[in-house]
Amino acid sequence: RVKPDVVLYEEALNDRVIDGAVNAIAQADLLIVGGTSLNVYPAAGFLQYFRGNASVLINCGETQMDGSVDLLIRDKIGSVLNQISC
Repeated sequence: RVKPDVVLYEEALNDRVIDGAVNAIAQADLLIVGGTSLNVYPAAGFLQYFRGNASVLINCGETQMDGSVDLLIRDKIGSVLNQISC
């Protein structure tokens, strides 16, 4: 049996994954969150650990974090990323 390295619906994250996510977010200078309603926990709660310089939220609909980010982009994540050029 082979299981992909993804979290399936109603499946719990293991402690290693949670600790890794929290540590990465806490150490980041810039946090970009895109394409999520921020309604699913524990992932939605990870944003509280960000202490960096700037945060960006890209999403079509309203979220609980709209007023807490430095830049809010109300659009589809794919549309926004397609406009970025190197």
